[in-house]
Amino acid sequence: MQYAALMDESTAALASAIGVRVRQERQSRDWTLDQLAEAAGVSRRMVVNVEQGGVNPSVGTLLRLSDALGVGLPALVEPAQPALVTVKRRGEGAALWSGQFGGRGVLVAGTEPPDVIELWDWTLGPGDRHTSETHAPRTRELVQVQQGTVTIDVAEQSITLRVGDAVSFPGDVVHGYANLGRRPARFSLAVFEPGVGSPSRSQADDD
Repeated sequence: MQYAALMDESTAALASAIGVRVRQERQSRDWTLDQLAEAAGVSRRMVVNVEQGGVNPSVGTLLRLSDALGVGLPALVEPAQPALVTVKRRGEGAALWSGQFGGRGVLVAGTEPPDVIELWDWTLGPGDRHTSETHAPRTRELVQVQQGTVTIDVAEQSITLRVGDAVSFPGDVVHGYANLGRRPARFSLAVFEPGVGSPSRSQADDD
């Protein structure tokens, strides 16, 4: 999503809910806006805008904030006190990315820290491309293509996947997903982030 993009009703509601969760998590730690900004490596203005629900933060920004707070990305879009069993019906996932040509990245499910697993439903319109920031050390990603053709770039390697193909790769290197074909593509993405919020992970991030 682009920061300057106008938000529709559902996007605005999601941005507002994320802002409330970020503010709650920050205040529960007695952190100032500046402290969270420094820990996450983002500007104070960005933290203020996110907490006020005034922007559509990128997935990278949300990852930085959730890592700094030690809660994992799913915690920013899930209820504050998740039930033992959480059911997400079709259409209830959090759309956290939109592409220039109609693509969407929807976070449909996730687990709690310390070992966080995210389950995403991605679509890419022809020509859509998403380049991801490097995640925390030891993060792993798994992709399986459900429709069309998806090109996965990992570090300096490029892999083309067709329907039914799957790949696993480290998420702590530069990577991205692209639809270089002429038809829409869809894939499932699982992200495993071990040790979210643990001291050892924070130390590894600083190395």
